Amino acid sequence: MHGYRGERPPDLFNMARYCLETGATRPADKTGLIVIKDADDPAAIETWSYGALENAVLRIAAGLKADGLNPGDRLVIRLENTSDYALLFFGAIAAGLVPLPASSALSADEVGYFLKDSGASALALAHELPVSSIPDGVRIYGSEEVTALRNFKTRSDYASTLADDPAFLIYTSGTTARPKGVLHAHRSVWGRRPMYEGWYGITCEDRVLHAGAFNWTYTLGTGLSDPWANGATALVYTGEKDPSAWLRLMTAHKATIFAAVPTVYRQILKYCDVANDFPQTLRHGLTAGETLPEDVAKSWREHTGTTLYEALGMSEMSTFISSSPSVPPKLGVVGKPQAGREVVILSADGGSEPLRAGEAGLIAIHRSDPGLMLGYWKRPNEEALVMRGDWFCGGDLGVMDDEGYITHLGRNDDLMNAQGYRVSPLEVEQVLGEHPDVTEVAVTDILVAENISVIGAFVVLQDGAKADRKALQSLAEAKLAAYKMPREFIFVDHLPRTPNGKVKRAALRQAYHP
Repeated sequence: MHGYRGERPPDLFNMARYCLETGATRPADKTGLIVIKDADDPAAIETWSYGALENAVLRIAAGLKADGLNPGDRLVIRLENTSDYALLFFGAIAAGLVPLPASSALSADEVGYFLKDSGASALALAHELPVSSIPDGVRIYGSEEVTALRNFKTRSDYASTLADDPAFLIYTSGTTARPKGVLHAHRSVWGRRPMYEGWYGITCEDRVLHAGAFNWTYTLGTGLSDPWANGATALVYTGEKDPSAWLRLMTAHKATIFAAVPTVYRQILKYCDVANDFPQTLRHGLTAGETLPEDVAKSWREHTGTTLYEALGMSEMSTFISSSPSVPPKLGVVGKPQAGREVVILSADGGSEPLRAGEAGLIAIHRSDPGLMLGYWKRPNEEALVMRGDWFCGGDLGVMDDEGYITHLGRNDDLMNAQGYRVSPLEVEQVLGEHPDVTEVAVTDILVAENISVIGAFVVLQDGAKADRKALQSLAEAKLAAYKMPREFIFVDHLPRTPNGKVKRAALRQAYHP
């Protein structure tokens, strides 16, 4: 009998309560969050006890409800990288609302689309982060209003939500030119429990430093939800992302676990004096978002004496395959399915019968897993594309060995990986195609150095038009988040296509030579 084998969440369950309610796991006077604003200024920090965190979150929940927002209403968050972002996110969940975290890197048009597509009732908006096309009737919370919510006169109770009630909505690239909403339930945080031993090896004594911003779901999950659920201390840095800052931060704040994308570990090895400046407290590092290159894993181990534990996840599920202190990593291999999870390999050609060890196909997870999304927001057709009977297939290819270890073999679709974010080439192509000199454009990831890929745009111009990289770059900058920007523009006479007319992106990647 297939299915999730771990403990199921209680029927009555609120994600914010699970992470922040004070008690034996989280004593009110214990430090739950430290925000470092300047790596070289010991005074530039915020320190939050669990009692202060819960107080702020429940006051925000009370203020939102007093303003007439109702359970299930969507709240788009477009704030700078400050603690207010996290407090508002969890405050909305505590109130039974559905927050939609938006990256500060997104363009005004992109966030305007989120507002319209989600049918949001409210928007938290920093003055310096504009949004276009705000629908009528959307309540606006500026930075001052968010501060007022945090200091609201009364506290709310946690909403009496069910485990399957919607908790938050995130937008990710899909098979269309516009991002799609991924709706997660309150149970999603319970579905992260297999990560505690299966990836972190976390205890209440840990101090977890995350390299991401508050507005990244990797940070909201790995950097906040999981440390808080275990009564640990979360460390988040909001200053300039100089590679040399990380070791100083780990040392100054006695970090025991560090979480980042592989690129950050490569930068630390390249630009820092790891031999002399490596912190004595760090037990190990966590990495996800993109494949960990073997040379980085090996070099990190050789130079620091600590291990990097890799995990594979997706917007629809978070991480579910990983190595950990109890699952020794193998070079070039992600790890094993976390305890309790049912993960198999299915044929890329179709069918729902698991393949045998050694046979490559699509990585699939059983639909009963509590970490799996509720569904795509208003996209039932896309949901049908990713389900194979009782199995969810997110598009990642892999092969499982006799020991249960899974090697990631890339994507089965055209989605690209940019700085840990998945980006649809259709979204970038739609923007570049707006330029009057462009006849056709195809976007794909291209290899510019060993283990380093960037987004490349292959452009076919109108007859007589001149190649103008700056014009295309300016158009992209105005319409797209920075991480979606092509780093290379390649002007070509035509695009290679299949007999059915589909662009052969693999052929473009193979033909590119920097």
